[in-house]
Amino acid sequence: MPNPFFEPSPLEFGLPPFADIRDEHYAPAFERGFAEHLAEIEEILAETDAPTLENTLIPLERAGQTLSRVSAVFFNKASADSTDFTNELEEQLAPQLAAHSDAIRLNSALYSRIRGVYENRDTLDAESRYLAERYYAEFTQAGAGLSDDDKSRLRHLNSELSTLTTRFEKNLLADTNELAVVIDTVASLDGLGEGEISAAAAAATERGMPGKYVITLVLPTGHPYLASLTDRAVRERIMTASRSRGTHGCEHDNREIVLQITRLRAERAALLGFATHAAFVTSDETAQTPEAVDALLRQLAGPAARNARAEQAALQQLAVRETGDASFELQAWDWAFYSEKVRKATYDVDTAEMRPYFEASRVLNDGVFFAAHRLYGVTFTERFDLVAYHPEVRVFEVRNEDGSVVGLYLLDLYTRDSKRGGAWMNSLTSQSSLLGHPVVVTNNLNVPKPSSGPTLLTYSEVTTLFHEFGHALHGLFARVTYPKFAGTRVFRDFVEFPSQVNEMWMLWPEVLANYAVHNSTGEPMPSALVQKLQDSSGFNEGFATSEYLAAALLDQAWHSLSVDSPAVDDVAAFEAAALASFGLDNPAVPTRYASTYFAHTFSGGYDAGYYSYIWSEVLDADTVEWFRSTGGLTRANGDRFRQRLLGVGGSVPPLEAFVDFRGRPAEIGPLLDRRGLNA
Repeated sequence: MPNPFFEPSPLEFGLPPFADIRDEHYAPAFERGFAEHLAEIEEILAETDAPTLENTLIPLERAGQTLSRVSAVFFNKASADSTDFTNELEEQLAPQLAAHSDAIRLNSALYSRIRGVYENRDTLDAESRYLAERYYAEFTQAGAGLSDDDKSRLRHLNSELSTLTTRFEKNLLADTNELAVVIDTVASLDGLGEGEISAAAAAATERGMPGKYVITLVLPTGHPYLASLTDRAVRERIMTASRSRGTHGCEHDNREIVLQITRLRAERAALLGFATHAAFVTSDETAQTPEAVDALLRQLAGPAARNARAEQAALQQLAVRETGDASFELQAWDWAFYSEKVRKATYDVDTAEMRPYFEASRVLNDGVFFAAHRLYGVTFTERFDLVAYHPEVRVFEVRNEDGSVVGLYLLDLYTRDSKRGGAWMNSLTSQSSLLGHPVVVTNNLNVPKPSSGPTLLTYSEVTTLFHEFGHALHGLFARVTYPKFAGTRVFRDFVEFPSQVNEMWMLWPEVLANYAVHNSTGEPMPSALVQKLQDSSGFNEGFATSEYLAAALLDQAWHSLSVDSPAVDDVAAFEAAALASFGLDNPAVPTRYASTYFAHTFSGGYDAGYYSYIWSEVLDADTVEWFRSTGGLTRANGDRFRQRLLGVGGSVPPLEAFVDFRGRPAEIGPLLDRRGLNA
């Protein structure tokens, strides 16, 4: 059989031919992809005419197609359905990919040609001019202008870092699976619903423990089940297991890797002329400087910590009353459980009561897809004839109102031991008119799959599905000329903005009424419950903001270390000091991710960039206000957001695109109001 990566996919929409792809295809495809890409670069450098868009940047944009095809499929599989084979190959590929990238981005002759186009960019159209600016900025930041000796050292650092970040991710997945909590009796799961218990039983059976129950860990410190489990000892076991990932001295311990990564990143930043890795990263983001990030985070940290302490006091009082134990001390594993009780007592809202109204397929079709259809006119048709990369993955054809093709949307909903934690969006192919590519995007979540019966989502899982679908829409709708600007290829501290905006439709009355239907009775969610849900939307924001900010500040603290900073040799002590410096060292409110399982920053590409969520939320909250003030869920509003923001991909400077959409720069007031930080 010929290697399916050697030619473009013959399938509709460019869907990779997953049915034909075998493990033995990957390594030869990467090998050919590396060679072809470098040969294409040499052809550019053989050009004797002065550098132009046509003889330099456009060939650069066309280059590397085999490598792009195999990379998209392989790294999607490595994240969503890993095996011993993919784990081993990924570790082998990490330094090779780093070396390949360096061979291109540190090429002095290529940099000279890019600079030549950049210096004459004023003769180009707007998108091509921005292409020249981005290439020049990225190559400059990557170190293309360094001396040969410095480039040699930089190559070594990049190779080491690629290996370490890959190892961090593999350790985390292994430790997450190993530390899953085994429960002996169903009585210990009191408080969970039938579907959750079924999922725990199925997970145990899959691990060769029939008759027991396994609670698999999620990526964040907290776990959805902590809000429901009545057995405090079980809650403590889950929290303890979650927080111990990467720290308990086994072969998957990530502490030394964290220290190595931060040291090497600091050294690389200095080599590139930056004081810290945070300065290096933000220099090519909308934030521009770590000082700007620090100013925003500090503005929010104090009020968030104050609000969290007030919430804690209320929870403490409730726990003492309920337990009758005056010495009871609220712990991190108690917060979600008692906050749900306060939510119920204050707003008469029980989030567990909502689960029967959140059946997964109905949420998807009558909620997520419904909102997108009302806003943008797009339709989603399931394609059972198209084969995805795993039997559980659903494939949908997306078309515009006039019948024209948008692309394919793949949903991989369920958790499994072979899938990394969290939720994310990937692009398997991305539109660009230069290459004539269609669009195929994926969403991954980690919802426990019941052994039988309907999949009922938690409130948080519904939010996550709407959020990740916002990324998918960004990837589906972008229409650009050049691959560099395709889909979600925007600045990292802007990319979360469209996804956060899409969360608003979850509770929009018209949308909620369409999907929140009881899975057994068919009755709509009672209007009184809907109103209570709306009224309680700001509840527990002190905790939510504090745990997020703690992670964002921890990320910044690690990456604010310079080569001259005192050596760090104790991860836990560094974390404690960093959180204390911002007043976020409350033991009852742990950071959303501790360093040893902080995949965003140590393996996921959000290093010195986890602030992006709150940075983007300033834009998001302001945009939600715009939608509310202009009629909400209307085609006119959807078309404006699609055309001026989602549709431009990365082809326009992000803040310029926002101003074009909004009519002015974003204001922080709506964010402060949303999170209760104005008082």
